[in-house]
Amino acid sequence: MPNDKPYQTLSDEQLMRQMATGCEWSFAELYDRYSERMHRYFYRMLGQDAHRADDFTQELFMKLVEKTAYFDPERRFSTWLYAVAGNMVKNEYRRLSRQQVPPAGDDFYGENFTEDFDNQVFAEHLHQALGELDESQRQCFVLRYQEELSMKEIAEIMDCPEGTVKSRMFYTLKKLGSKLRAFAGVL
Repeated sequence: MPNDKPYQTLSDEQLMRQMATGCEWSFAELYDRYSERMHRYFYRMLGQDAHRADDFTQELFMKLVEKTAYFDPERRFSTWLYAVAGNMVKNEYRRLSRQQVPPAGDDFYGENFTEDFDNQVFAEHLHQALGELDESQRQCFVLRYQEELSMKEIAEIMDCPEGTVKSRMFYTLKKLGSKLRAFAGVL
């Protein structure tokens, strides 16, 4: 057999169809493709708590196994997965009876984050400003600027019109701009 892992060439949507028939390797491939990305998403959305991100990532993939029938093959798998993850985060916010994620820690941007003092100060102020946003604004910001998704993908994830996402982003950036005005032209 020339390719002993032919499933690696399948699309995410094809893997989900395979998973619905009980195919275990399709789950393993989706996990390999998305577990780090989803862990990073949960880490950012849930207060930079690695243990909570681990738990939420595991729970997300358990939901994936349990709810394969809910996947619409006409949608992109990644969009659907982020929508499920976003709903989990919303439920956690409700459970905790709060609408604010604690400010991010120093490692918010990962291990390559520069130790330059000006950037550290800016990052601290950005984290504080993000913590003051409401949940939908914070989610829009994270999905757009940290997960680098398109407005269309964000609209699908948040289950709202693209115009609503653009409006939320406008007001989010306006709020952040006013809170971070002191850094204008500095960085």
